[in-house]
Amino acid sequence: MGKVIAVANQKGGVGKTTTAVNLAASLAATDHPTLLLDIDPQANGTSGLGIEPRTVATSVYEVLTGDVPFEDAVLQTEMPFLDAVPSHINLVGAEIEMINVLEREQVLKRALVRARRTYDFVVVDCPPSLGLLTLNALTAADSVVIPVQAEYFALEGLGQLLNTIKIVRQHLNPDLEIEGVLLTMFDPRLRLASQVAAEVRRYFGDKVFEAVIQRNVRVAEAPSFGKPVLLYDALSAGSKNYMALAREVIRNNLRYLHEEHAEEAPPAPVAPPTLSGDGQHHRTPPQPHGLAAVPAEGPASPPRVRYEDVARERADRPELPGAPTPGLEPPADRIRLASRVNDPTDDDAPDDAAAPYSPSS
Repeated sequence: MGKVIAVANQKGGVGKTTTAVNLAASLAATDHPTLLLDIDPQANGTSGLGIEPRTVATSVYEVLTGDVPFEDAVLQTEMPFLDAVPSHINLVGAEIEMINVLEREQVLKRALVRARRTYDFVVVDCPPSLGLLTLNALTAADSVVIPVQAEYFALEGLGQLLNTIKIVRQHLNPDLEIEGVLLTMFDPRLRLASQVAAEVRRYFGDKVFEAVIQRNVRVAEAPSFGKPVLLYDALSAGSKNYMALAREVIRNNLRYLHEEHAEEAPPAPVAPPTLSGDGQHHRTPPQPHGLAAVPAEGPASPPRVRYEDVARERADRPELPGAPTPGLEPPADRIRLASRVNDPTDDDAPDDAAAPYSPSS
């Protein structure tokens, strides 16, 4: 079962949509099948992936109102391993139309049941409010990423969001946890930014991501071209920051991903008896494969999903969303280069990889 991560903060302008789009793209760049779900009526996450919201036939609005199944709203993007469910301005009226729906807070959770079996990660871009749409996202999510702009006003709204998360845990989703607090639009030249970062780390402790999203013009330019920053400029500081965030999310969920793939892996075949030198038949013990081959000790690495296997599975099962063409290779140069940036285990990575932020810097 894939993990659903909501990107939420009721304050606008803190980088929710930018984070949702670029986190989803960066997770996909590490070969993890990822779905971006845009439930913000502004549909900026949709246009940020090059999808024109006004031209889509079906969107998350039709899913929430029950007009179409979830799979019919999934669209492929130009990036391998990344699909999207677009939003639409009609979503503004969804909260009113869902008033009389039984268990209206659970609508999105029920719709995502099948998507969890298809993707490793589902990233949900929430609207800048604490209304019914955000409540649906928090009820359906396993965890929430909270972007916080490195300015004073951004701190004031955190209390309301944390109170909403507490209410959701008590009544709707007891398993909801905070994936992490992400500092965005950080300018290391400003003393105020460092003070806000120190205050956030003092309050949230190890729940604050080590990765920090610094102010970067490439991140601001990329949406106007309908691309995540990873495809717009793979070597920019913003791309390196979001790749560092994606690796941190994967690292924090290694056990989750290993358990998921272990459950899906088929049982190891039993070798036929072989005649040994003593004239007796013996069975050759099965060799470890897949995740079973990962050593019990030492640093673990995230499981790798081969694109060809995903393409073949989706082609064989047309009911799955976004079936790609078998044998299609990803546009590897830009994505593979970006996925190696800021990777301490890669000896060939560029020397100018961005270092993780620390309060002392």
